[in-house]
Amino acid sequence: MNEQTRKVISVHEYILKEGVDPQTFERALREARESGLLDLPGLLEVYFVKGIRGAREGQYAAIWVYESREAWERLWGAPGRPVPRERYPANWRTWEDEILAPFLAEDPDAIRFTSYQEV
Repeated sequence: MNEQTRKVISVHEYILKEGVDPQTFERALREARESGLLDLPGLLEVYFVKGIRGAREGQYAAIWVYESREAWERLWGAPGRPVPRERYPANWRTWEDEILAPFLAEDPDAIRFTSYQEV
């Protein structure tokens, strides 16, 4: 298996604004997924998770699983050369602006994240 065909897994860490109701946030995540808003080319799965132990106990994250590095780079650009926001898929801009932004303590495009490649 070459580097371009291995899966990419991105972990996005979400920090909610003070006063945000967790159930309302969780409902917004479910509704976004059910509506098809998160359908992206090359995205195999997305998991929304809440920490139950460790450094991020009680905090949220999303785990995005892409079919390959090639598919991930088509969407987001190569490491060190990200695509500009204007080139994000329209549904992703809606996801960030209308779903995440009202809940997060920071701009959705500035959250802490790490993208990993399958070894």
